Amino acid sequence: MGAARNPEANRWAAALVSAVLCLGAAVLLFARPVPSHSQEKEPTWSDQEKPIADRIAKLRATPDDQRGGATKTLALEIRRLPATPNKLALADHLAMLSTEGDFGHDMLQEVATTLAAALHEMPVPGRPHERIPQPYIELAQLVSYEHVKAQLDDPQFAAALAKMHADDARREQADFTLQALDGTPWKLRELGGKVVLLNFWATWCPPCRKEMPDLEALYGQYKSQGLVILAISDEDAAKVRPFIAERRISYPVLLDPGRTVHELFQIEGIPKTFVYDRAGKLVAQSIDMRTRRQFLEMLAQAGLQ
Repeated sequence: MGAARNPEANRWAAALVSAVLCLGAAVLLFARPVPSHSQEKEPTWSDQEKPIADRIAKLRATPDDQRGGATKTLALEIRRLPATPNKLALADHLAMLSTEGDFGHDMLQEVATTLAAALHEMPVPGRPHERIPQPYIELAQLVSYEHVKAQLDDPQFAAALAKMHADDARREQADFTLQALDGTPWKLRELGGKVVLLNFWATWCPPCRKEMPDLEALYGQYKSQGLVILAISDEDAAKVRPFIAERRISYPVLLDPGRTVHELFQIEGIPKTFVYDRAGKLVAQSIDMRTRRQFLEMLAQAGLQ
């Protein structure tokens, strides 16, 4: 995960943190940021909520060919729950897990509809000069990057959508120089004429590890056509080097231990991937783990076929 979020002093934060703790934070919070607070008690689940919470806790263990259907079913069941802080917490956490792969647009639409409905029933109070609450960010990411629809007349949702546009504009103009494990410096804006795929990852992140073999295969397939993959980690070389050697990753792995580039790209959860075409234009991005098919779709937007 990226930098931990500060706890939000509102009802949603307490409910979400409690729900996360009950669902098993050590298992579920690999890659997506949520508030944390060691003093929160586990929530009291209703008889309707408890089975749903238990199934969400086991969702990552569901086979990929069943996970889309299981997630869609959970979204529909959450939508039928009475309006409570627990309902919003469950809807938000399901949304965080829904983008970890290629489980179908219809499923993502149901998840977004459920989260929007939960926010409509129980809006999260906002405060000036504080972060936009995570459920609004999660919904805005689904709309902006997974191309689903959501109807929610809420100024904080509008602010979250505006944040997505502002973040993209910064990434469009971003430049950096980082050093690879082998000592080679890489400067983003010196890669004109290349298709550049930036992948933010970490050794401890299971979804990151899951997509690495596909990235390695794509690098082998397209590097002769000008594909450059730059994998960026905020960990130390002593941790990254043996991990990369064991998995025989051949694309460049860059180190950002001070998180300067992570902050430039607004990385708060991983994996995240950005694709620039040969003219340096940001043409595709993902907010979570991608499959090989999904990576191919992203590269096609940069002209690689």
